[in-house]
Amino acid sequence: MTVWIASTRCRSRDDRRVYERRLNEFPQFTTTIDGHDVHFLQVRSPEPDATSLILTHGWPGSIVEFLDVIGPLTDPVKHGGDPADAFHLVIPSIPGYGFSGPTVERGWNVDRVARAWAELMARLGYARYGAQGGDWGSGISRALALTAPDHVIGVHVNFLTTFPMGELDDLTEQERTRLGLLKRFQGDFGGYMAIQSTRPQTLAFGLADSPVGQLAWILEKFKEWTDSADRPEDAIDRDYLLTNVMLYWLTNTAASSARFYYEFARSWTQPRRAETPLGVAVFPHDLVLPIRRLAERTHNVVHWTEFDRGGHFAALEQPELLVADIRTFFGRLRLAGHT
Repeated sequence: MTVWIASTRCRSRDDRRVYERRLNEFPQFTTTIDGHDVHFLQVRSPEPDATSLILTHGWPGSIVEFLDVIGPLTDPVKHGGDPADAFHLVIPSIPGYGFSGPTVERGWNVDRVARAWAELMARLGYARYGAQGGDWGSGISRALALTAPDHVIGVHVNFLTTFPMGELDDLTEQERTRLGLLKRFQGDFGGYMAIQSTRPQTLAFGLADSPVGQLAWILEKFKEWTDSADRPEDAIDRDYLLTNVMLYWLTNTAASSARFYYEFARSWTQPRRAETPLGVAVFPHDLVLPIRRLAERTHNVVHWTEFDRGGHFAALEQPELLVADIRTFFGRLRLAGHT
């Protein structure tokens, strides 16, 4: 499969095709799972004993998020790393997003996508594999571990929301601050979620009709959720941002990606405890920040890293830090015999 992407702005005659060429460097495929087309990249490592890993994006992201981590993860030797840290990568587009195309039926929620990912990995012949993601990719990866516990060796996330259940005693200053971020997210910062989880179709007419509206709806999140001083391009290259937005525009997935929130709101239940090892990378400028002792109530947390820079889109903002943390987490699992 080959993709073509138009750019709405370019600084030189060559810029408009940079990210199109980068995407087309990697093998791309589509398959039908549970009645819907699923688009994915499959990038094999030159190291035959590499660990298999499925990477999942979120909203308002896409597979474009991972372009800067594919090389270091699949071919660590070429990037100054240890061959033992190599990964075979599968990078799917969530149904309703990007090249997987708009969903046309109800029910595509976190658990259904997790079941689709389990089927995808089985079809590709991966019996044991890890999962990684941020935003919705975090929830889908953790749901995948519950769906296929005999196949998922570990889950690494760079986004995790932790909710207090009952009273918390002896709160630290950091924990108070993080609960304050959660309260802010549930209020003003969560306006987009309130709309997409209750009136996604009404919103979709405007986004599908106006490229400027689509750009504004997404770009606001890259401004608010990144480690940026004034503009989102302080944290992420402008053409990178435009390429990500163009995937939503060209594939007409504004409506279906918004409906993912609607489906989540109607299918969410209290989380079940997962015993699959979990690694958490915390970037300080994310929209919410997790509290470890709350995370440990429902997850088998074996790895936790607090960084001093970066935001919600870690693979775009701080790819080197994210790659290093993924390598460390799965390296520990490998030494412990989980792989």
